Amino acid sequence: MADAVALVGAGMVSAVGLSAPEVAASIRAGTMRMAESALLDGHRQPFVLAEVPEAGLAPLHPGIAGCAPESRDARLLRLAGPALCECLRHLPAGAPPPPLVVALPEYLHPLEGGGVLDGLSLQAGGFDRARGEAFHRGRSGGIRAIARAACLLDEGTPFVVAGGVDSHRDAAALEALEADGRLRSAWNLDGFVPGEGAAFVLIGPRGAAGALATLSGFAAGTEPGHLHGTEPYRGEGLAAVVAAALGAAGEPVGEVYSSMNGESHWVREWGVAYLRRRARFAEDHGFHHPADCQGDTGAAAGPLMAALAALGIAGGYRRAPCLVYGSSDRGERAALLVHPP
Repeated sequence: MADAVALVGAGMVSAVGLSAPEVAASIRAGTMRMAESALLDGHRQPFVLAEVPEAGLAPLHPGIAGCAPESRDARLLRLAGPALCECLRHLPAGAPPPPLVVALPEYLHPLEGGGVLDGLSLQAGGFDRARGEAFHRGRSGGIRAIARAACLLDEGTPFVVAGGVDSHRDAAALEALEADGRLRSAWNLDGFVPGEGAAFVLIGPRGAAGALATLSGFAAGTEPGHLHGTEPYRGEGLAAVVAAALGAAGEPVGEVYSSMNGESHWVREWGVAYLRRRARFAEDHGFHHPADCQGDTGAAAGPLMAALAALGIAGGYRRAPCLVYGSSDRGERAALLVHPP
């Protein structure tokens, strides 16, 4: 993996805010925004979702062809547009348009990666489309996108934008999750609230002017006993990834940002990883899972949490280093560390 890099700026959109400062302040305050939606479950009851307000999103660019305005494809582009624009405003004057590396939903693949990049070039613009990359990885994907951005910096690119966008606001996606018993409801407390959002971070060389934080310890791996696998679940995947991320950390971890969403599966997983490296954590370390406030944001979770950690360190209300990790349903795990700049 690449060496340490700088997190220069961020852009975010989620159910609790339409900008990075607003999302960070809302989550710090414990603001929750979850409500009954217009979509009905198998019991003819409304799905409870954490949705971004419609009024907070720009309409779909008229030049984007083959994308129905009410489709999940359109929703992803409309979510990503404002977050990407906010992030790009942190690009230093005179810097060339940066490549974009974006993580996409793990399930029911909507637009192919190239289609997302083409759509975002119209919906937001400002990045180097020819060097853009996109992949479907779910919760771990946004952290992997940041790691890939760090690799591009190693290859000589001055700045890279990395992020993720996801939405569960889709009838087919919700029906599949309901059939698997994954959604929280009055009759299923071991489930999660579906959310949506987009988060992007501007990555630059270590020591870049105006940086919010330094990112290091990039690590990735796989859990063989994942939710859709046949092997027994032991939590080995995340434990190995956390160990790799902490390998070079000098001081105990002060804060943890986790993609866990309320399902007990992810709590057990973290328990294994923590107990294996308990001595590497401050005894009174903080533990944060933003899905409690804004639902499960899927592929957007990693960059969103990295930005929250960076803003918290810069604001003096989070202790460094922060461990940020994401766990995808199909086994992929990823983590990184956030330090002061």
